[in-house]
Amino acid sequence: MRNAENEGNPVRDVRKTGEMTEQAAFADTTEYVEKDGKRLRCGFTTGSCAAATATAAAQMLMTGEIVEMVQIQTPGGPVYNAQILDAEILEKAGPSGRTRTSCRCAVLKDGGDDPDITTGTRIVAEVSRSDEPGITIDGGAGVGRVTRPGLDQPVGHAAINRVPRQMIAENVVKILHEWQNMRNAPKGLHVVISAPDGEAIAEKTFNPKLGIVGGISILGTTGIVEPMSDRAIVETIRAQMRVQKAQGRRYVIAAPGNYGLAFLQEQYGLERNGQERINQEQNGQENAREAAETTVVQISNFVGEAVEMAADLGFEGFLLAGHIGKLVKVAGGAPNTHSKYGDRRMETLWEMAAVFCPEEDRESLRKEILECVMTDAALEVLDSHGLKEKTAQEMARRICANLVQWSGGRLRAETIVFSHQNRELVRSQGAEEMIRACIER
Repeated sequence: MRNAENEGNPVRDVRKTGEMTEQAAFADTTEYVEKDGKRLRCGFTTGSCAAATATAAAQMLMTGEIVEMVQIQTPGGPVYNAQILDAEILEKAGPSGRTRTSCRCAVLKDGGDDPDITTGTRIVAEVSRSDEPGITIDGGAGVGRVTRPGLDQPVGHAAINRVPRQMIAENVVKILHEWQNMRNAPKGLHVVISAPDGEAIAEKTFNPKLGIVGGISILGTTGIVEPMSDRAIVETIRAQMRVQKAQGRRYVIAAPGNYGLAFLQEQYGLERNGQERINQEQNGQENAREAAETTVVQISNFVGEAVEMAADLGFEGFLLAGHIGKLVKVAGGAPNTHSKYGDRRMETLWEMAAVFCPEEDRESLRKEILECVMTDAALEVLDSHGLKEKTAQEMARRICANLVQWSGGRLRAETIVFSHQNRELVRSQGAEEMIRACIER
């Protein structure tokens, strides 16, 4: 409401888009992908949401009219028709009348059928007048800040990546140019992107490990979220490696997941040594735990892509540590260890063991191994034939050879394979030295 008491003070315009259900606020997109025989709906990235809501806020600032829907073109091609929520107009009284100083609104993040942790999050933009020409962009509450080199944005900047920044700037500057001849038009616009729930959500992501603190990242290269996208995982791996490269590391220590990470911390003291190093430098226990976690890059099933990525980034070596159930697939030549690409674990174990098995025992050994369901059971069979150690050494040799091959011969490769209850099965000759080099960097 406007009254005499508010003259000269900022006033929020009471006109709003009104209450809207979460489902109604989700974008209407006809983009679909096929995954495992299912038709899944695509969504829109946080970058698209930020660009859309910033566009709406800029339009409101120029026209003084509430915007309920805005349309932008995504870099990937599809048009995003975004429902606008929580629209507000901030005005200030002056000598020549009331002036709109800023406008604020939100878009509800819609990840489609992807299990995206940010789906349902409000992405908010506030656009204000600037006396400086052009568009400036920053992050507000719930958008993280970069604290380590090697990420998409410099240290100290808001974690709004390059493509989203470009999307925001291109759409907002169109509004500015369209209305630049209006009376009292601003010279430039300042955009602040925020996410009210971003700080809590970020604790469930890789951001704290990567050195992005205080909230989520505003991401996206195509503007589109592809359901269950492998691309998103690969880009997370790349981000981890880029941070490590910027820290001056020569080698990548990689594990498929949390089991490998736990093994390396427990058996090789990564956490303990990481704490000792950080304590000497900063006396910070929390930073120490973070440093230990980021020593190991978690690569999921994407072994081949991770090795190629490490070579492209200029690392000298790559150490892969993991359970035999995963790494025997790598020994068998599988660059992706997901079960959908096949499961030849027992066949690979048999092929390696056959190299050392006496001719008269081969058929019996083959049947025993192929009847096993779990690799730990197959190891017991190999142990009963006195072949476990030799087979494990052959496995390590093949893993390293495949890693070198997938890197195009650009990397030195090492491996550590463990079995049930984190018992180390085999490690290649230079594995421990490579780990030590990473710890003592």
